[in-house]
Amino acid sequence: MYFEVPESDVVFHMMGQGQETRHIVMKNEQAVISPSWSIHAGAGTSNYTFIWAMGGENQEFDDMDVIPTNELR
Repeated sequence: MYFEVPESDVVFHMMGQGQETRHIVMKNEQAVISPSWSIHAGAGTSNYTFIWAMGGENQEFDDMDVIPTNELR
């Protein structure tokens, strides 16, 4: 969930598989759910605040696939 995004600005939330990413344009106080197989990153046109929360039993993070940023498409 993104907070303190000025009215004239947005956050681009990137998600999807590394070889075929998608983005969602987010405004103030909007939330997005990323599936476990998806990357998740954000870039804003201004400063912003966010809350990142996780649910479920995955507490170890040993199943993450690290994707170098120069391989994202």
